[in-house]
Amino acid sequence: MYRVLIADDSAFMRKVLTDFFNKQPDFEVAGTAINGKEAINKVMEYSPDLVTMDVNMPVMDGLNALAVIMEQKPTPVLMLSSLTQHGTEATVRALSLGAIDFISKAGGSISKLDTIEDELLEKCRNAVKAKVHKIPYVPQKKIEDKPISKSPAPPVMKRVELPVRQGLKLGGTAQTPPSKNSGNVFAVKRPNVILQARGKPQPAAASNAAPVAMTSMGNGSKKLVAIGTSTGGPQALQQVITRLPGNLPCGVVVVQHMPAGFTKALADRLDTISQVSVKEAEDGDIIQPGHVYIAPGSYHLRVREDGSIRKIVLGQDPPVGNHRPAVNVMYDSVASIGKNLVAVIMTGMGCDGCEGMKKIKAAGGYSIAQDEPTCVVYGMPKAVVDAGLADEIKPVQNIAQAIVEAVKR
Repeated sequence: MYRVLIADDSAFMRKVLTDFFNKQPDFEVAGTAINGKEAINKVMEYSPDLVTMDVNMPVMDGLNALAVIMEQKPTPVLMLSSLTQHGTEATVRALSLGAIDFISKAGGSISKLDTIEDELLEKCRNAVKAKVHKIPYVPQKKIEDKPISKSPAPPVMKRVELPVRQGLKLGGTAQTPPSKNSGNVFAVKRPNVILQARGKPQPAAASNAAPVAMTSMGNGSKKLVAIGTSTGGPQALQQVITRLPGNLPCGVVVVQHMPAGFTKALADRLDTISQVSVKEAEDGDIIQPGHVYIAPGSYHLRVREDGSIRKIVLGQDPPVGNHRPAVNVMYDSVASIGKNLVAVIMTGMGCDGCEGMKKIKAAGGYSIAQDEPTCVVYGMPKAVVDAGLADEIKPVQNIAQAIVEAVKR
């Protein structure tokens, strides 16, 4: 019998969730809380197997309550989120703080929650079996706050806005050549790589590590990194992406099982705390060095080689293994890259990615799997490891280093 604590300031929501759980033979409601502070106290008192946590609550919101719980008494937490912009941003922040998963309130309305009862219960059953780890407490800003801008606050003198000289190469940033039709080099619009390099913030303190140094590119420009992950993935991606160096000589494509509306918030958050540039992938994107492209929710991501360039192709063809995006679909599309591919499989339930990894290994690609102790759910990596397809098995905090070393080979 799994004991659940329900934290929500809405009496109606607490009643609905209580009824959901009480109808199940494997759940019982250990208690309820009307705000984050009360939730913390009752987690300490009742030691529940699972907490359902609303984001917006008085006294203390769900994010700060989650952060305290994950430091003082790590417990599986399932967040309840709206589909508003603030709701999606807060949910992604919660996942990076250690929440196992989340449920979207249909249409942002609690009155429609009964339409997702089966999904809620399935995610709760999965969450209680997940591993949780102690995470140092970092106070969270109120969810109404806007995401931190990547632009630096201090003013910059105009005289530095000069054309980039050919001898300067920072962070692998491509320089835009002058137009053949222009005789005035000052009329050519170029990115200012000095300001870009200075303006890029340092990785988040939560990663507890500086980016891995990329001292020699070797043949890295021909490489591609493909990462697949699911439950526990946002936290794992933060551990990996924030450790990648800004001058990584190749691009990275990512499939994270996540519904539409949330992958952009995930990409935007990672972009603000990483040396590499991170974005939600768009159809037709040309894969650039030092850039990470995350498949948008509800779209499969494939990579197509067009001469010397690689392009992202998005599609809404049917789900594969109940997933869209699916890791297997991405892996299938990149397997032909062969020895120039580095495939990474991380925490997640099920076995998505295993069949694609077989094709990658058959074509000569290199594979890295997350180890069991650092996985929230050791499902997807386990399938790859048990099939003998992993060249390396690494804890999540060492995966970025393994990627960099594989790219340099």
